Amino acid sequence: MDTLIAPDIIARRQRKTVLAVAVLLATLSLGAWAINRAVSPSVDAGEVSIATVRSGSIANTINAAGIVIPVHEELVSSPIQTRVAKVHAKLGQQVQAGELLLELDNRTVVLAIDALKEQLAQQENRILALTLEMDQKRKQLSSAIELLELDLEASRVRLARNQTLRKAGGVSAEDLLTAELNVKRNEIQLRQNREQIEDSKRTTSTSIEGARLQKSILQKQLQEQQQLLAQTQVRAPFAGMLTWLLADEGASVATGQLVAKVSELNNYKVEASLSDFHARALGAGQQVLVEQGNVKLKGVVQTVLPEIQNGTVKLLVTLAEPHHAMLRNKLRVEVNILTEQKQNTLLADNGPAFNGRGLQDIFVVRDGVARKTTLNIGASDGKSVEILSGARAGDRLIISDTSRYKDRDSVRVAQ
Repeated sequence: MDTLIAPDIIARRQRKTVLAVAVLLATLSLGAWAINRAVSPSVDAGEVSIATVRSGSIANTINAAGIVIPVHEELVSSPIQTRVAKVHAKLGQQVQAGELLLELDNRTVVLAIDALKEQLAQQENRILALTLEMDQKRKQLSSAIELLELDLEASRVRLARNQTLRKAGGVSAEDLLTAELNVKRNEIQLRQNREQIEDSKRTTSTSIEGARLQKSILQKQLQEQQQLLAQTQVRAPFAGMLTWLLADEGASVATGQLVAKVSELNNYKVEASLSDFHARALGAGQQVLVEQGNVKLKGVVQTVLPEIQNGTVKLLVTLAEPHHAMLRNKLRVEVNILTEQKQNTLLADNGPAFNGRGLQDIFVVRDGVARKTTLNIGASDGKSVEILSGARAGDRLIISDTSRYKDRDSVRVAQ
């Protein structure tokens, strides 16, 4: 016959069962935790950069590499093909306006000037000879005209006398006709001599004008050669620094070849270069921040150069402080071009995790776990980025490089 089990034994068995179940559950939980630890990656919070989403203002900027250049720079070239005769200055020295930098061999120019002076003297002699010739012809023709006028007057007197005698029958009709023809002949000769003096005057005047024109051409050529002679004395066009010089005495120089470069001191602007990908966003008048170390200088885009070379666009920046002590010729600087300004928007510190604008997968840290979240990234000023959607103020984002976790949806963050 079955006997009843004592209640204390039943209670003890139940406690053992509950304890066994608890131990089993704990073992399973510990195993699951261990498996999760083994399978799911984790990252130490000290090994990543975490930024907190905040509200603020941002200026969207485009970064560019810049180089400081003088506002005023002038290139001096050789006016002729020659050689360097003597160098008077040194590269890098400060020069005054008109200071002699170097001398070019000017012998060919001097010879050309002498030849032109000789040709000018010949033209002056020709003009004088033609003038004297014209005066001589005028005097000869004037004398001939005076004699013809006397002959005409005498022939008219004879004609008048013959006409009177003819009425009285003192001369024949033939003698009267001869007297009339003599008058007409003298009139024609007188008219021809008067026309000849005018023709001679016009012809000689034309020759003189041609000689004067040739003289004027030679004078202009002489003036040009004299200017070339002056340019063989290479002088500083203004006060500044000699930043380039052909300092080899005896070196051959071609026409138009650069022999010196003078740059204005303590007055600079910036030439910036960046990818032509940003060309459409650039325009004259945009605000610029130029940085070099801890120094920041404000500026404005003066012009965007129209030519694109090797995928690079260039622009010139006018500085608000072009005389700043930090500025040096050819100094490399960082140029930040402001293209857009936004107020009261969500921001986060910039980092390698962000890659330009648009939708991007970023790890958002909540409750010790970083979960991949799609954020819409907007403007950037290089230090901060704008978050258009996908996060809220107070969220913590991993902004360091997370490429090794790109295939994971979540990562544990160990504190």
